[in-house]
Amino acid sequence: MPKLEIEIPEDLVRSLKLPPDEAAGRLRQELALRLYEKEILGFGKARQLAGMTKWGFGDLLGQEGIHRHYDTEELEDDLETLKELDVS
Repeated sequence: MPKLEIEIPEDLVRSLKLPPDEAAGRLRQELALRLYEKEILGFGKARQLAGMTKWGFGDLLGQEGIHRHYDTEELEDDLETLKELDVS
């Protein structure tokens, strides 16, 4: 699938109540939050879109009052992590 780019007109960017150098990152976070909240993206992909660590995105969800969903993707990630940690 090709890279998806979204154009936002300059006048709308200027009307954001954000410092210009924070706008792109903040918009990515907002998009990631809403897509996760609506269960369009899983936790891992949403945090990747937001450009945040697992812990940072989890904290952001809490700040926004968005409950965590635990889906198959997260279960598979957790199982893989457990396999990697198993040194017996």
